[in-house]
Amino acid sequence: MRLTSERRHGLSPRGLPPRGLSRLRLPRLAAPAAAAAIAAVTAAAVLTAAGGLGGAGAAAGTGRGPVAAVAVGEGSCPAPAIGSQAGPVTIRVTDAARMYASVYVVDRRNLVYAEIPWLAPGRTLSVSTTLAAGDYALRCVLSDDTAHTSAYRTLRGSAPGAVAGYRPLPDLDLAGPVKAYRAWISARLPVLAAAARALDADAARGDLAAARTDWLTARLDYARLGAAYNAFGDFDDAIDGSPQGRPGGTADPGWTGLQAIEYALWHHASPARLRALTHRLAADTAELVKDFPSEDTDPGDLPLRAHEILEDTLEDQLTGEADEGSGDSLAIAWADAQGTAELLDVLAPVLTPRDPALLTRARGQLAGFEADLLACRTAGGGWAPVARLDRARRERLDSDAGALLETLSHLPDLLASRTGA
Repeated sequence: MRLTSERRHGLSPRGLPPRGLSRLRLPRLAAPAAAAAIAAVTAAAVLTAAGGLGGAGAAAGTGRGPVAAVAVGEGSCPAPAIGSQAGPVTIRVTDAARMYASVYVVDRRNLVYAEIPWLAPGRTLSVSTTLAAGDYALRCVLSDDTAHTSAYRTLRGSAPGAVAGYRPLPDLDLAGPVKAYRAWISARLPVLAAAARALDADAARGDLAAARTDWLTARLDYARLGAAYNAFGDFDDAIDGSPQGRPGGTADPGWTGLQAIEYALWHHASPARLRALTHRLAADTAELVKDFPSEDTDPGDLPLRAHEILEDTLEDQLTGEADEGSGDSLAIAWADAQGTAELLDVLAPVLTPRDPALLTRARGQLAGFEADLLACRTAGGGWAPVARLDRARRERLDSDAGALLETLSHLPDLLASRTGA
């Protein structure tokens, strides 16, 4: 297993913000662009409370309760003057150190109630939350791995809407899910390669009916792998690239892979063109089988991928946007759902201790989505094209996917690396 990770407490070795940070989401940028984006965002951002991770909690930034200001230094993490009454609090944190800082509101059980995932030197951010009675402190983690915890402040009384603390996740805790995910992918890739070889054999003998059947088998095998969020790097474009953005569109000679083969099969491409595409697919999938053991898997990508797979499904398959002629978009959506279910299974050991209700809800919603997709199968065992669905059925599938995506959107925040917390 090859596993890449950022610094243990969630900051990259260069001091830039890591992937999958909670609260403020930035696109994945090259280092100079990311640094510029950090400077722009940190100037005025207000972060939400821990309840924003999907658990119970009050909205942040209400303006009620005490407002405390602290300055984090390279050897200090002052206790905020938040009074003694349970309820809403706001802490304005300035990074007076020469490096990035992560700041957490914690209790004596090491649960986190609010956080600033990264704070640039010289910048100030506010973090707001609602705290129940108990003892609370700030924990400040700098990008050189040093961590300091302030003195505890004791709050008394009641606080309606107090947030529930959550267990911070050390990034090494994701080693098990990454290992399980990679083992599953490694077992499925040869199945994909075999399907690609069968498809190529069909094309070689000119059997279009068999090729269409075996194309769908290969397409579903690939979809189940959860090829989202850069899962397979350049291989993804070669194996399942879209014609969108290519100079020649569907006629572009560089367009290869499953979608190109779909277009060829259902738009009467020449036998030579079809065979060139299937032969290339067989070669690319065989190369992926050989290459995958040397590929890195970023632990932070797994929670992101669990959400991104079905986001692609909603945008590409449930709209029929990615249909290149087969009419099998709903079959692909079903395979996408199966890939998402596998990711939930491998993430369950770290998700269950942090939000078991979220996992239960996601699995229930996913089962409902799959059932509604299977209800779209035809009497002959095929799949109804999206365009032929009645309005009620389309709206139900869209609703299923939207609710599930809302649930899954909490995973990247909940499972972001917070070793220093």
